[in-house]
Amino acid sequence: MLGMHMARQLKAAGLTWKPRLGDRFAIPDRDLDDEMFVLSNMTIQVHDRPEGRIIGFNGTTEWALDDVELDETVWLPREDQLRELLGGTFHALDRAGAGYRVRIVLLGETLAFPGSSAEEAYAAALLHLLEAAGL
Repeated sequence: MLGMHMARQLKAAGLTWKPRLGDRFAIPDRDLDDEMFVLSNMTIQVHDRPEGRIIGFNGTTEWALDDVELDETVWLPREDQLRELLGGTFHALDRAGAGYRVRIVLLGETLAFPGSSAEEAYAAALLHLLEAAGL
């Protein structure tokens, strides 16, 4: 799973989350930093409100959390979502020692990004693309 540090870097670089069922996210700075949540049809849903999008927690939760604004959350994209976000620049994922390496092709140049997990390597490549685009 993608770590919070890298997920926060992606968010700061301009990665926009369009919530879908099955997406994982965290709610930092509310004493829930170590918790991971998953959007589902029954328990955690996205609601469009006049004041903006919120994530609603249906039913009883041990934290008595009713809802949280989308911008207060940090998306924890899965490996397949990160690969999809790389689009046509993605070239390969390889084992590299104890970790992984993602290679992308950008403007005819092949670039490599290591990571301790496949998600971290994909995220490093995506972070590079976001920074290069200046988003």
